[in-house]
Amino acid sequence: MQRRENYGLVSVAFLLAGLFIASCTPKTEEVSIPNPKEVSYGIGEINMSKESYHDKVLGAIVGSAIGDAMGVSTEMWSRSAIHKRYGYILGLTPALMAQSPEGPWGHNLPAGSTTDDTRWKYMLTQYIDQHRSKLNRENFAQFIIDYYQQQVGALSDKELLTQPDDLDVRIEKIDWIKEWARVALAYRESDAKYEQVRDRFYGGEMSCAGLLYTPMFGLVAPNATEAYNLAYDHTLFDIGYARDISSIAAAMTHMALHTQNMDSILATQAYIDPYGYQDSRLIARIPQAIANTTHDYVLGAFEIDEIQLSEALILNDSITIAKIPEGAAIVLHKDSVKLKIPTNYPGSDLEWFQQKTIYEALEENQRQIAFHAGEIWEILYAGLLFGGGDFEKTLQFIINYGRDNDTVGAIAGMILGAKDGYAQLPTAMKEEVIRVHKDQIGIDLELLANQLVDSMYPE
Repeated sequence: MQRRENYGLVSVAFLLAGLFIASCTPKTEEVSIPNPKEVSYGIGEINMSKESYHDKVLGAIVGSAIGDAMGVSTEMWSRSAIHKRYGYILGLTPALMAQSPEGPWGHNLPAGSTTDDTRWKYMLTQYIDQHRSKLNRENFAQFIIDYYQQQVGALSDKELLTQPDDLDVRIEKIDWIKEWARVALAYRESDAKYEQVRDRFYGGEMSCAGLLYTPMFGLVAPNATEAYNLAYDHTLFDIGYARDISSIAAAMTHMALHTQNMDSILATQAYIDPYGYQDSRLIARIPQAIANTTHDYVLGAFEIDEIQLSEALILNDSITIAKIPEGAAIVLHKDSVKLKIPTNYPGSDLEWFQQKTIYEALEENQRQIAFHAGEIWEILYAGLLFGGGDFEKTLQFIINYGRDNDTVGAIAGMILGAKDGYAQLPTAMKEEVIRVHKDQIGIDLELLANQLVDSMYPE
């Protein structure tokens, strides 16, 4: 008992000594270096006349359709197959193929026809028009469910009992939407069911589902960050960093409404990151890493100032070995260099060699499926950087590379169409695409633009 009391006296003594020392120690002010403040990237609210905004929106919708239409005939082809069949594609080509759920909904359609990339722009316009101030994933899921159920319900039409061809058409429409409806229905059921179904969507791959429609949110969002957030909320079908890529595309589209500067548009992926992908442990932000790598090899290709000979370019039977005093030399005649340039290519031999160098870098990074979100993003970034803001040059680069070129073309066409406006789009192509869609596809692209503009500028 005596020991415990002594320990208590010692503790009190130390405490008093500490207080005495603390009272004698001069106070110092705490030094704190401030953290950088987050600032919004780009222009704030949409601030342009209704006429200017309409020109931009129509340019985006028609530009996207042009990109889709340029790629429809060669979707999923390799570049060698494209060049063998068409040479270097400069504009619209007929959709000489059988109809399919994701492709054209008719056999052998004329030039200017499109695929599900443009159908999704139609769907999003109807969704935005119907919900306006209530754009959220719950309403989006229900919108898809309602559409699916309407299509299934139409199968009860008694006329189909004697019209089997009409039945095929309706079943194809259901085939197109049923994969999406499965996810939407699971989302409405429970979180567990949604995760299970979403993660097997199109085989469970990192597909570019959101990229088919999210750029549209860039046309109606108040600013670039909100375009990202709005798109992210609607990526019901994406997994992993595919959600980030789909949302970046929306933010880039919004940026394109306000600036002609391609550097600013391309930099969107670095500055807008509201969900902190860049802070991810070990990996950081994959789309930004892809963009940085792509930036390097595209600019590296531009720096090539002479065609670099390789064994593949030299015709072996035309090599001459000459004797010179210091030894031997290989002499090549101009005709002995074999550089296969696609017919119709509008540039020089050196320009094709530079472009081919970029294509080869893209081919080294091809994923298991052509519509992988990471691959789509890499081709899109390379095409926008290569084209430098030129609508036709950019789309020609993308379409002639192949793979899922109609989807990449549709995204690039929307971004550049928003940047340039409808008035600046190539006259022949924009008029052809509008006419074919109105007369044969059944989609009035001008009406779609009017619907979106009215949602932003209500009477």
